[in-house]
Amino acid sequence: MSRIGNHRLLGMLGATVLAIGTIAAVVAPANASTGAAAAATAKSGAAHASNVKDVCGTAKPGFARCFAQIRTDVHEPAHIGRVAGTAKAAAATLPAGFGPADLQSAYKLPTTGGANQTVAIVDAGDDPTAEADLAVYRSTYGLSACTTANGCFTKVNEQGKTTPVPADQGWGVEIALDLDMVSAACPQCKILLVEADQPTGDDLGKSVNTAVSLGATEVSNSYGATESSVTPADAAYYTHPGVAIVASSGDSGYGIPAEPAVFSSVISVGGTSLTKATNARGWSETAWQGAGSGCSAWVDKPAWQTDANCPGRMVADVSADADPQTGPAIYVTDTPDLEGLPSGWNVVGGTSASSPFIAGVIALAGNPAKYNNASAFYTPGAKTGLNDVVGGNNVTFQDCGGDYQCNAVTGYDGPTGLGTPNGLSAF
Repeated sequence: MSRIGNHRLLGMLGATVLAIGTIAAVVAPANASTGAAAAATAKSGAAHASNVKDVCGTAKPGFARCFAQIRTDVHEPAHIGRVAGTAKAAAATLPAGFGPADLQSAYKLPTTGGANQTVAIVDAGDDPTAEADLAVYRSTYGLSACTTANGCFTKVNEQGKTTPVPADQGWGVEIALDLDMVSAACPQCKILLVEADQPTGDDLGKSVNTAVSLGATEVSNSYGATESSVTPADAAYYTHPGVAIVASSGDSGYGIPAEPAVFSSVISVGGTSLTKATNARGWSETAWQGAGSGCSAWVDKPAWQTDANCPGRMVADVSADADPQTGPAIYVTDTPDLEGLPSGWNVVGGTSASSPFIAGVIALAGNPAKYNNASAFYTPGAKTGLNDVVGGNNVTFQDCGGDYQCNAVTGYDGPTGLGTPNGLSAF
C-alpha cells in the first residue's frame, strides 16, 4: 500500500456518519511529502492547560517524541516519601498524585502475579538515575525492591549491552514514568529498560527488537511520529508473535494517528481522566481531551476491527488514566531540559502513562501470547472485563462532528477504545 486508494476515499464518503475531521485525517497523509524525514515528524501536543508542559516538546524532522506531560504546579521535595521500612511508615508522607494502590483500586487489579513476566520499556537516551529513582518510588509505596543486583531490573543500550550507554536525550521524565507505571500495575514483574541511541524510527525500532531478543514478554512504547506513506515499512519492528507490543496513542487529540500505535500488530492505548467517585466502582472516567485517535490512511483495517466509519486501522484499542490533571505521582531526578522544573516528586500524565500501565496489566495476567495484536479485546467475552468509558471527547485541533472517532460513546470509540481494565478477565 503506497497511497490512499480511490476505494478507501469512496468508502469514507459513503459512510453513514462522516465527519469533516475524519476526511482530513484520511486525506492529509496522502497529500503530504513522502520523504522519510517529513514522514517521521511528530506534531506537538494538544492545546494544553497552562499548568501542563510537554516533556519532549516538538520533535525534529525524522525523529519521534515521547508523549509524557508534566504538571508545572505540583511538585514535592525529593525527601517526601523517602521513608525506610514498611509501607505503613511511608504512607504518612505520600506525594500528590495517584499511587499504585489508587490505580489497583480503580482497575480492580490484584497485587500479586506476573513474576514470570519481563516488561520492557523502550526509550531514547540514557537516564543515569533510572535505577536509583525507581528504588525511591517503590520503597515509598511499599513495593519490593527491583534492582540490577536482585535480577529484577536491567538497563541496556539498543544493541543489548550494558555499556556504553547512549547520551541523555532529555527523556528522563519519560523513563521514570514508564518504570513507575509498570511497577504500579505489576509489582512482581521484571523490568527491562532499553535505551535507544536517539529517537529515530530505526533506533527505536531496533531497540524493540533487542527487547524481544532479551526475553521481554511485553514491550511498551510511549512515543510516536505522525503516520505517512513510509509508515507501513516500519511495521516489522513492531511485529513479534508471542510478545505483546503496546504503544501510546498520542497526546494531540483527534486527527492523523501516530506510529507505532497505528500498526495492526500493536495494542494502541488511549487515555482517560480518572477521578474518585461515590458510585459502586468508587471511580469514574471520561475521555481525556489529549488522547490520540484517528483513522489510518496507510494501514489497512484488521479483520477483527469492525467500527463503521473508518475503512483503515482505527486508533485506539484500550485505555487507562492519562490526564495529567488526574495523573500518577512519579519520582525523577533526571530533569536537565525542563527549564527550572525541580527534580523529585512530580505528577505526570499523557498516554505515556497509560501505555506502560496496560503493558503491566497484560504482564500481571500472564498471557502475552494472546496479544500478537489487539483482537482479543474485540471478542464479546472481553466486554465484562473492561470499563466502558462514556463521556468526554478529544477534540483539540479537529472535530469529528459528533462521531465515535473523537467522542467517548457506549461501546467502541477512538479516544478510549473498548475501555479500561476491570480486573484481569479481559487480559
